[in-house]
Amino acid sequence: MPTTQDLLGQGRRRLSALPGVNAALEARVLLRRVLGFTEMEILAFPGRIVSAADARRYLGTVDRRAARVPFAYIVGEREFWSIPLTMAPGVLIPRPETELLVETVLLLARGGEETIAEIGTGSGAVAVALAKEMPAARVIATDISRTALFLAGRNARRHGAGNIEFRGGNLFAPLRRPSLKGRLDVLVSNPPYVSESEWRRLEPEVRDFEPKRALVPGPGGLEFIARLIAGAPEFLKPGGFLVFEIGRGQARAVRTLFKKPWTDVEIRKDLRGIPRAVAARFSKTGRGV
Repeated sequence: MPTTQDLLGQGRRRLSALPGVNAALEARVLLRRVLGFTEMEILAFPGRIVSAADARRYLGTVDRRAARVPFAYIVGEREFWSIPLTMAPGVLIPRPETELLVETVLLLARGGEETIAEIGTGSGAVAVALAKEMPAARVIATDISRTALFLAGRNARRHGAGNIEFRGGNLFAPLRRPSLKGRLDVLVSNPPYVSESEWRRLEPEVRDFEPKRALVPGPGGLEFIARLIAGAPEFLKPGGFLVFEIGRGQARAVRTLFKKPWTDVEIRKDLRGIPRAVAARFSKTGRGV
């Protein structure tokens, strides 16, 4: 019969070929999840005997990870803004750099009682983070995917974020039922912005398992963002903000999409120095960017 130490060694060896992966950490987390052990039990009792059935389950899980199934899908969780979120296949896995969207909205929405809408909420990561940070705010989270809305609602309930309203539909359609025309202080989105050619070069964890619709808006990558910039003024109050994420190398092209009535366009860099979060103010009397 194998011991926990034996299984950890096998798991680590099988995962060591994956690029950019902490094989020892993932092997240990997977063992904890499969066997129901605590971290302390794993470390303190390396000679603990594991049944043959549990060993098979563990090694099968390791094989799934070695086949490039995303770690967050296997363990069913991902942390965002120090909030553990339930994850499931079919929903985009939130990235650390997207936390810059939350930070940007918090800097702009100083009153705390704003009305905020998120287009494309996915797992609900941004909406839940904002709702937790701004309990007096009204947050409307939308998505075209029923799977995403179900998961986002589950994450909201998990963290007691009762100030989020979920609506289904594409792009601005959910904001028209009932109408939020001219009522938003902030419209935020982590839109699809990966071009078709970039998508084909992505790592298998992303390309083969995460929903393409949440990543690729069209051949060029900026199709959704252009629609977002064009349509947002209908729903923002004068002085309200549009905040969204962009990809590497898109900053210059995105700036050219802003005309009147947009002012004060700012593009903030993430921790790697990549232009990542765009914020722009809507002003009916604006003089452009």
